[in-house]
Amino acid sequence: MMTTAQSGPLRHFLDLSDFSAPDLRRILGLAADLKARLKAGERPLLLKDKVLAMIFERESTRTRVSFDVGMRQLGGETLMLTGHEMQLAREETLADTARVMSRYVDAIMIRILSHDDLMELAGASSVPVINGLTRRSHPCQVMADILTYEEHRGPIAGRKVVWVGDSNNVLASWVHATRAFGNTLTVSTPEEYGPDQGLLVDIEATGGAVRLVDDPRQAVSGADLVITDTWVSMGDTDAKERRKVLSPWRVDTRLMAEAAPNSVFMHCLPAHRGDEVTDEVIDGPQSVVFDEAENRLHVQKAILLWAFGIEEL
Repeated sequence: MMTTAQSGPLRHFLDLSDFSAPDLRRILGLAADLKARLKAGERPLLLKDKVLAMIFERESTRTRVSFDVGMRQLGGETLMLTGHEMQLAREETLADTARVMSRYVDAIMIRILSHDDLMELAGASSVPVINGLTRRSHPCQVMADILTYEEHRGPIAGRKVVWVGDSNNVLASWVHATRAFGNTLTVSTPEEYGPDQGLLVDIEATGGAVRLVDDPRQAVSGADLVITDTWVSMGDTDAKERRKVLSPWRVDTRLMAEAAPNSVFMHCLPAHRGDEVTDEVIDGPQSVVFDEAENRLHVQKAILLWAFGIEEL
């Protein structure tokens, strides 16, 4: 039976910090149901005749494909746009773009570096807006991470999650998730690439659930989940310096040996093998990175349904 909730405020999916734990749990439950049904050959066409506009400022593999395929599996259609194809390239405001797009499509997913631009678009839109990634946060990714961990190891509440390497948008969403899901989070970064002031405020707001530890080996000790990400992201111009400074934070078999015996390793991809992680780890028995990548599809579908007011199958 399908349950909908069409009344009430517009359902944007912008940051995990916007949601209560029960709301996020409902989305994860929906993702798990959708995954099970897909494996059983069922594709409920719950978004038939709906159109999702996907706007990309930069290149994308997992975000683009998972939203595109997910929308199609739900019976809807997608429209893929890049900034240089639109009047954004001629300095039309995001607010004006949102006002127009809202009259053409049923929802918008945007992957854009500026979080302020995301908020401007969402503020002017009269259809749901989904954050596909900004420099500040990557909420869809972390929802897929949590779904993956719990499939492999059970509830994440009370588990020790460890972030190793560069501070970035995925880490920020893990900080937000920690407040909702009850895990602890240990963060180990070099001082040069540590959390900025805004993220430090968010860390402080967790009431001690997030700790900063300088030594990566000390940080990883007893970890249930070890996460890293690329050292050089889109727009970074200091790649050589980053690799030099971050090399002690490389996740290799020696570092993973410090984690709990039943620990798992995650990376949101793309991976720069030999930089932030070695082949032995990402291809090893503790790695769940490709399950993690697959779960982007199921989580995106659940977020889309939630945005349209569908909370149960």
